[in-house]
Amino acid sequence: MTRTLVIDPRFCGPPGTANGGYVAGRLAHGLAGAVEVTLRAPAPLATALDVIDGADGARTLALDGRELARATCTALALEVPARPAVALVEAHAGDCRAMRTHPFPEDFVCGPARAPGDGLRIFPGIVPDSEIVAALWVPDASVCGEDGIVPPEILWAALDSPSSFPLLEPESARALEPMVLGRLCVSIEAELAAGERALVMAWPLARDGRRGTAGAALFAASGRRIAIARATWVSLAGR
Repeated sequence: MTRTLVIDPRFCGPPGTANGGYVAGRLAHGLAGAVEVTLRAPAPLATALDVIDGADGARTLALDGRELARATCTALALEVPARPAVALVEAHAGDCRAMRTHPFPEDFVCGPARAPGDGLRIFPGIVPDSEIVAALWVPDASVCGEDGIVPPEILWAALDSPSSFPLLEPESARALEPMVLGRLCVSIEAELAAGERALVMAWPLARDGRRGTAGAALFAASGRRIAIARATWVSLAGR
């Protein structure tokens, strides 16, 4: 089956293209369990894209016959570190090194140039004496459905961008900027409502030259775990 998907310009990442986590979440919508999305090329904004359900169970996003992304159902096992205290996260909001050199300030998720009520404005800070980054986030009604629940694609986006920051925290990692999302695997475990305060955290799993992998988790303020993710990032520096 083939249908059409158009990404509204509001949900941008790098200039002229869609935020990778948002695209991945839209492509994964309706697939059961943990889903892994591999991004092969940037998805343009305000453009009719083909969503194709394959006989093998995979789902692809394509433009003029070119595959942009592929989603497959999988399993996700991830050891999540202890959730940092809300007060500690609040005290260090936005102090990640890469927030000061942000290459995509208009990014829907973490772009500092986005206004409240427009972008998600998730600004990670480093948790002292650790490699964990974390941020507080209160989703507003503009990103929720009529039922007041944050849709899956917004949860995917909220897990996506923060996961790059622990990979970029060392000063030496500045040479890797900009990095873009290459693969994202997400397991959604619970719902989050508009106005419900949430905590997003991410931590490095592996670094290998121009690539890095990080884990991420999203919690409600009550401590209820909403979702977990594993993200692979690729540096575009020097290309």
